[in-house]
Amino acid sequence: MFRLIVHRVILGVLTLLAVSALIFVATEILPGDVASAVLGQGATPETLAVFRHELGLDRPAYIRYFEWLFNALQGDLGVALTNKRDIVATITPKFDNTMFLAGYAALIAVPLAVGMGIVAAINEGKWIDRAANIVSLAAISFPEFFIAYVLILFFAVRWHLFPVLSTVFPDMTLGHKLYVVALPAVTLTMLVTAHMLRMTRSSVLSIMSQPYIEMAFLKGLKRSRVVFVHALPNAAAPIITVIALNLAYLIVGVVVIETVFVYPGVGQFMVDGVTKRDLPVVQACGLVFAGAFVILNTIADVLAILVNPRLRKAR
Repeated sequence: MFRLIVHRVILGVLTLLAVSALIFVATEILPGDVASAVLGQGATPETLAVFRHELGLDRPAYIRYFEWLFNALQGDLGVALTNKRDIVATITPKFDNTMFLAGYAALIAVPLAVGMGIVAAINEGKWIDRAANIVSLAAISFPEFFIAYVLILFFAVRWHLFPVLSTVFPDMTLGHKLYVVALPAVTLTMLVTAHMLRMTRSSVLSIMSQPYIEMAFLKGLKRSRVVFVHALPNAAAPIITVIALNLAYLIVGVVVIETVFVYPGVGQFMVDGVTKRDLPVVQACGLVFAGAFVILNTIADVLAILVNPRLRKAR
């Protein structure tokens, strides 16, 4: 088991290294540069050349990549080119805000999705199962920004139940913060609940066709007892995997939601960095998102192995 965990961790580290190279290359090919964005259109070529030299943008890309990677491994993500602030100090409170939003949505989405998926599996073919499938399919079909704007239109603009902008401050009380962040949390909940619901239902129903499940029915056990006691533990591995993937999406996929609601998280910080052509900020945000995604996937692999001993042995 220890060897398997070490293997997963090594794969995660290698994946992060590969993603770091992709992030650096992707930011390098962005049109324009920070020097032009900061100095404006009236800057002369000489001024641009001097400013780019001060920022180190005139050095070869591979040298800047290895310097950035070496510093990142030491916990130093550099400084923002636009305001010369330390990125780690700036991104830390924004990452806390993103984790708060993701955790808020997860606390609603995970129990709701797993519970509804189990109920749909117990009532396969009945109206509640069909209704869950229709609602989940509709939620998957709509883009996230559309759902966000619909919620803003009705719950903020027309009914005045929630604020349009989800701006939070460090001195906010927990209750006030939960109220302000309610709309983006509900938007994320609607997006990830559908995927987890459908996977939970499919995983449980796939186990229901196994011979030992049929034997349990032949013994006269109720369908709900068969699902909870016999089917659900064996269907836990794929459910855990899809939950981890959706939790990763709650962290990584908040860019659009944070931008729509002007929420001060890492996603909004990344969009601002792209707008200003601030490459270190964009690279740091991308690396944070990639790290969160890889870590959650590694945890999902380990948990899936723990709940299903058959996965510990090579086939």
